[in-house]
Formats: sequence, structure tokens, C-alpha cells
Amino acid sequence: MLQKAQALSDELIRLRRDIHQHPELAFKEVRTAALVADTLREIGGITIRTGVGKTGVVGDLGTGDGPTIAIRADMDALPIIEANASAPYSSQTLGNMHACGHDAHTAILLGVAHLLKAEFASGKLRGNVRFLFQPAEEDTGGEAMSGAPMMIRDGALKGVDAVIALHVDSLQPVGQITLRTGPSSAAVDSFSAWITASGGHGAYPHESGDPLWMLGPVLMALHGIVARKVDPMKPAVVSLGQIHGGAASNVIPSEVFLNGTLRSFDPRVREQLLEEVERALSVARIFGGDYRLEIERGYPAGFNHAEPTAWLERTASDLIGADSIDRLRAGMGAEDFAYMTQEAPGAMFMLGAAVGDMQRGHHTPVFDIDERAMPIGAAILAETARRFLAGEA
Repeated sequence: MLQKAQALSDELIRLRRDIHQHPELAFKEVRTAALVADTLREIGGITIRTGVGKTGVVGDLGTGDGPTIAIRADMDALPIIEANASAPYSSQTLGNMHACGHDAHTAILLGVAHLLKAEFASGKLRGNVRFLFQPAEEDTGGEAMSGAPMMIRDGALKGVDAVIALHVDSLQPVGQITLRTGPSSAAVDSFSAWITASGGHGAYPHESGDPLWMLGPVLMALHGIVARKVDPMKPAVVSLGQIHGGAASNVIPSEVFLNGTLRSFDPRVREQLLEEVERALSVARIFGGDYRLEIERGYPAGFNHAEPTAWLERTASDLIGADSIDRLRAGMGAEDFAYMTQEAPGAMFMLGAAVGDMQRGHHTPVFDIDERAMPIGAAILAETARRFLAGEA
């Protein structure tokens, strides 16, 4: 399977670069979805549904009976100005960029469709593969939910027995597989808060309620949540990304704005973080101020189920060697693939794709990948699905 995937390298690169040049944000993946649907039609024998989860595409390949395995790839880009101007495939849409590898994910899954179409043509497989080209993983795009739950709502996982996926990792060597059973990504929630007081003239602070002064102890309380409130054996993050307050040097403002993110794995810790943020903000009341708090609930924690994780691990070990597999603990990044593994047993692995010339981190203007990783990812996904349908997994 790896040799067959390597033979598709030029096509995978062509598809990835086409998508990279035309990045589209959450729920605006119209051109990308059309490219996906057209490519699936060219492959042939695949039943195609468009508009699933607003701009998603679902392709079904198989015999109509037997088990069904789904494979997911996300399609959306980010609102980032690309700094890789010298690359022949750099973004042609100013302000938008594929800075997380979703262009590669989409190209890889189209490669998987090529590979599995040939396997079904041999007559040795019974069952079905469902290709899930998902919109809006990075953001809700102004909708009530992101792409994964939107596709689930539209029946994308109906009748599915297992679901698998990959994510490129621009910081790990090409072909390095990071895979683990259990938590695979963190739950994410965000909060917006306003510390409020009367404000006043900068020359007469004793006559004013000063939310900037109140901000100090509130910040200490917020940053103390993980250090002093959460069980140290349970990972958690409380990070502030924005603080805004004031407009002039001689005016004490009446309001200070804070915005932050909360990450966790344990559902009880997730709820505890929300309670502790509220408690930290209430410190402002001790100093005569007040606060408002808004919570935006995000993705749940991702979870790799034992059986599909084992399938992926065995396949990767057989194709590229056991020494290529890294079982590091999960990071605190979030992934809405977590919604899919709540609906069906599933797992996601990280595929090393570092370029090697410099650190090209995810969600940065210099993000890029080594395209040699794509056939490896396609082979692992396709071979895992093949083994599942052949009864070998």
C-alpha cells in the first residue's frame, strides 16, 4: 500500500498546492468542496453528497453491505497573512492561509479514495468506506457549532462502525507517528470578562473606583487557579490572550476587558475551571468594583479508543517500522474530531511533516510541511481501512 501511495505523490502534491493557493475560512469552503467533489467523480464509483454540514462533502465507496469505516479530513483555512511568498504555491487570497495543514489533510484523503477504489475493484473487500471532508474545524464561522457536529447533525456518521483521521505535525520529522490511546486533545472553553468600577479623573484616584488597580489581584487569582486549585495530576491551562482598558493617561477607565482560554482533559476539571474563573473575578468586589463574565463552551476533549488506535499502530508499524511510533502524552491543543469519537469508536494520529529549514509552527505565517509525508499518511489510512473491511483488523 505504501508503494501504491508513493506512486500518487505527484497527484497529492498537485491537489495540496491547489487548495493551499485558494484558502477558504470556516463554512466558506465552496471552491475546496467543489474540487473535492470533482476529484471523487473522476475517481469514480463513489456516491457523493455535498452541502453536508453546510459546506462539507461525503463520499461513500463500497459494496453496500458489511461494516462501515469513516475517514475524516478537515478543509478550512485560517485568517493569517502568509509569509512564504517565495513558495510557488503560496496563498493567493490575502489575509487567508492554510496554516494548520488542512490542505494536506484533504489531499491525503483524496489519495485514500484513489487507493481504496483500486482495492474494491479487486473484489476482495466487503463493506463500505465513508470519506468525510469536513468544513470549519478551526472556527464556527458565525454558526452555532463547528463543522464536525454540523456534519453529525446531517447524518454523516449514521451507520458508521469506526472513524479514523490524521493531523500533520510540522514540528516532528517526516514519517514520525504520534499516537496514543486515551486523551488525544484537550477540551477548550473561552471566557470574556469585564472588570467594572466608577472610573474618574486621574488626578483624583481617591475619589474613583479603579478597575485597572483591581486587575492586579484578579490576575493573580486567575494565574493561581492551575497552580493552587487544580489537582496537579490532572492537566489544565488558564491563559489570557487579551487585556484592554483605558484611552487616556489622565482618565481612570470604568472598565477593563479580559479574554482567555481554558484547556483540560477531565470533565470535572473542565467544570472546576469555569467555577474558579468566576471566583477569581469576584475579587474585584472586595475592592469596590464588579464584573461581568461570558463563557463560550468549545470542543470536548478528544479520545482515542483502544481498538482503532491499535489498528492504526499496527498498520504504521508494518508499513514504516515500529521505531517510527511515538507515544507521547497528549498536548493541550483542541480538535473538533472529538465530537466524532463521541459518536463512534475512533482515533486520530499525528503525522510528522517538518520541513527542516526552520521551526514552522502551526497557526503561524511561516507554517509549511514537507510534502513527502502525504503518501505515508494516505497509506496508513487506506491500509487500516482495508484491513478493517477485510477482517484483518
